[in-house]
Amino acid sequence: MKSLSYDLHIHSCLSPCGDDDMTPGNIVGMAAIKGLDVIAVTDHNSCKNCPAVLRFAEEYGVLAVPGMEINTSEEVHAVCLFPNLEAAMAFDAYVYDRLIPFPNNEEIFGKQQLYNKEDEVYGTVPNLLINSTDISFDGLWELVRSYDGVMFPAHIDKTANSLVSNLGFVPPDSQFTTAEVKDLKKLHELKRTNPYLNGCRIISNSDAHYLEDIHEPELTIEAEEKSMKGVVDCLLRPLGV
Repeated sequence: MKSLSYDLHIHSCLSPCGDDDMTPGNIVGMAAIKGLDVIAVTDHNSCKNCPAVLRFAEEYGVLAVPGMEINTSEEVHAVCLFPNLEAAMAFDAYVYDRLIPFPNNEEIFGKQQLYNKEDEVYGTVPNLLINSTDISFDGLWELVRSYDGVMFPAHIDKTANSLVSNLGFVPPDSQFTTAEVKDLKKLHELKRTNPYLNGCRIISNSDAHYLEDIHEPELTIEAEEKSMKGVVDCLLRPLGV
């Protein structure tokens, strides 16, 4: 097994809430400077900056896993990661077709910038990416698995757009094997009130919207190999396996 320092929830400037400095090249460069082994850029309802991220990851020697942070019909946020770029982009097309269509207003919500492999802006996404989709959380695990990916609920300790805040609890018939907690000091109480979490791998990511917020290499996951598939397989494994 390989111990990998990680930050698997980072937003680029494709997310309207992401800072303009969060270009693919800058994100990967900062991860390399900090010494992270693996990152994932997970923009709201989109994987469209993942091709550029993976190009810079190869240059800087950082493993990058393609993904997105989806907003379900219940307005629950979940991170979806994929073992290859092809699967991620196919999922991206599926999700965008199910995003509630509402034009983005850059003056209100922010820019939604697309970057090429030279770290240059080549376009924008017209529909507001922070809207919800018509995809239910209830079927999200099976949907993501059909693309060979893994899903985990994002920042379940937050008071907005989390599984616990929006549904009120973690459904006992859930299938996810990993959950994200922003503030690990809240984990004991979360497990007490949501017994399902006792069988889950718990990770903590930055949810960074600014370069300085990307995590330092302090937390690790154990993967059989340092690869996209290795990370996905790690997050799929039941706790203790």
